[in-house]
Formats: sequence, structure tokens, C-alpha cells
Amino acid sequence: MARFTRLQVVEQMQKTGLVPLFYHKDVEIAKQVLQACYEGGARLLEFTHRGDFAHEVFRELVLFSEKALPEMILGVGSITDAAAASDYMKNGANFIVTPVYREDIAIVCNRRKVLWSPGCGSLTEIAAAEERGAEIVKLFPGNIYGPEFVKAIKGPQPWTSIMPTGGVDTSEENLKAWFGAGVTCVGMGSQLISKTVIEQRDFQGLKATVAKTLQTIQSLK
Repeated sequence: MARFTRLQVVEQMQKTGLVPLFYHKDVEIAKQVLQACYEGGARLLEFTHRGDFAHEVFRELVLFSEKALPEMILGVGSITDAAAASDYMKNGANFIVTPVYREDIAIVCNRRKVLWSPGCGSLTEIAAAEERGAEIVKLFPGNIYGPEFVKAIKGPQPWTSIMPTGGVDTSEENLKAWFGAGVTCVGMGSQLISKTVIEQRDFQGLKATVAKTLQTIQSLK
């Protein structure tokens, strides 16, 4: 069961403006990444559903965060079917992010009142997702669409909340372009939690990068 309501999840997305994205098959490494992000000020993390037995790693992260990181809101990304969404929600997922728009995922998430953020690539898809309860839509892949697409969407639909993933990095120039266009928050994976960080176990460096990125975002919001 989710520990946080979908309104609490939306509030944190609006407040911090950052959702780190991460996957690793090693539970202990994943815990250290999660803790570094938390100590850096992040209060959301999207664990991407990619490897075999990823749900088992996620379950351990949920149990760890409940004890050690009480304000961390854990969700799952790269979900492509309702069964996977249900499995993760049973293991404590507080939000579900998908690369595509699927009504079956909307139904199971809404049934449990869990936030779902569907990947959309057109105004029609965004409107359809919002009609089915999506509070924040994912713009994916963000590098293909860019900030100008966000501006175009916010014109006729200023109420739409958008989270781009892909094409987002930690530089002030990049973040200024996205937040200047009107995004609510950004999803950031390897540009934030790099392979180098993992290979060198540079979790203090990750903590500092997360803190600096959050500071930059706050200065732009």
C-alpha cells in the first residue's frame, strides 16, 4: 500500500521540481543511491522497472525508506501494463510512471487512488490522460519535443502539469529552458545519477549534485 496520497505526491513534485530516476540490480548500491538523493534534499525517486526481479529490489527499498528515510516518496517508472503496475502498488509504490498512455494502467491506479503519470506526445494524448485523472503528464522523450513544445501546450491548456524526462540535465541553462517553458518538475536519470557515480561509489558526490540541482531549480521556479 502507498504511504503517501497522490495529492501529497503532486505537492512534492511541485515543491521540489525534481524526480531522480534510477535502477540497479544490487540492493545495497540502490539503497546508497536512495540515501544520497535523500540527504541531498530529494523527496521523490522513480525506480525504473528494467531488470529481472526489479520488483524485489524495489520492495527492499520501500522497507528501507520506511525505517531510514521517512519522507522519501518512492515510485516506479517504465511500467507498460496494468499487471506490473498492480504488482508494484502492492509492494508500496506511491506513484506509477509510464512511457506511453494506457487506459488499463489508469484504471488500476485510480482504483487505488495512486498517482499515475503517463507518457504523452501530443495535445490529444495529454487531454485524454487528464480526462482520466492524470495530475501530471510525462513528456517523453523530452529531448525530441523540447521546451518549445511545452510552451505550445501551455498556451491552450495552462492548467496542464508537465514532467519532461530525457533531454534534461543538471546545468542551469538546461533547467532554465525547461522551467521557463512552464514545466512542473523534471525527471532526471543518468545525467544526475551517472555510471561514474556508481562505479566509483561516489555517493557523497551524488548528494552534493542533487543538492546543487535542487538549489538551481528553486532559483528558477
